[in-house]
Amino acid sequence: MNKSFLKEKLDYHYKAFGRAQISPDPLQFLHLYKDERDIEIVGFVSSVFAYGNVQQIINTLNTVFRVLGEHPYDFIKNLDGKLLPDYFGNTLHRFYTSKDIQHFFAELNYVINEKESLKNLFLKFYAKHKGDKNLKSPLSEFSNYFLNASFKKYKKVTPGYRFMFADPMTGSACKRMNLFLRWMIRKDELDFGLWSEIPTDKLVIPVDTHVARICRELKLTTRKNVSWKMAEEITENLKKFDAVDPVKYDFAICHIGMRKLEF
Repeated sequence: MNKSFLKEKLDYHYKAFGRAQISPDPLQFLHLYKDERDIEIVGFVSSVFAYGNVQQIINTLNTVFRVLGEHPYDFIKNLDGKLLPDYFGNTLHRFYTSKDIQHFFAELNYVINEKESLKNLFLKFYAKHKGDKNLKSPLSEFSNYFLNASFKKYKKVTPGYRFMFADPMTGSACKRMNLFLRWMIRKDELDFGLWSEIPTDKLVIPVDTHVARICRELKLTTRKNVSWKMAEEITENLKKFDAVDPVKYDFAICHIGMRKLEF
């Protein structure tokens, strides 16, 4: 497949996968809210749980958002830590225990009250690395902020909680965190562009097994194992088709893989 034909196909699928094609995807939950503070919180929560079978993800998020209610930001900001077992004591998701989930919401409560938003926290790290080609360093610092906070509070970091906050410096593709950043930084009918301070060409594509398979078939990566290096390689190759917004193709590529469609 030559470059011009591949660009034509990529652009075709990008346009074809609009808002009407969101479901099933954790992104669908963000579109239920109007307040930007709610959208950011819902996006972060949705991304943290975005692994495993898509229906399992949707089921877990339905359970979580029933608890968070119509105003998730206010719910988390005013959350009484003593009530965490009542709210999330029976909530599990694959590698996450109910304790992991309770610790996650306790830390989210702290961040919202200290920083007012996740954006404020992330931009603090981004400011130190504006000259970098992508968000690897600020993402690493952002994840480690949560890991270090957990260690400081509980004197340990459980495997489930560590899995919530992948670190690109260890080689992880950081699919879920890159997904959250895509939702916050890009803007079109799918993504929200709430963090406009960060250019879209800094994003790295969220790579899971579906994206990896399709991108290998399209010769966008030569790597066999899903990793940060694979995500960077795919992103750099996508910049040949859109240098400003290479990650715009992510949703279509992912769902073509998920739904076993022909590219």
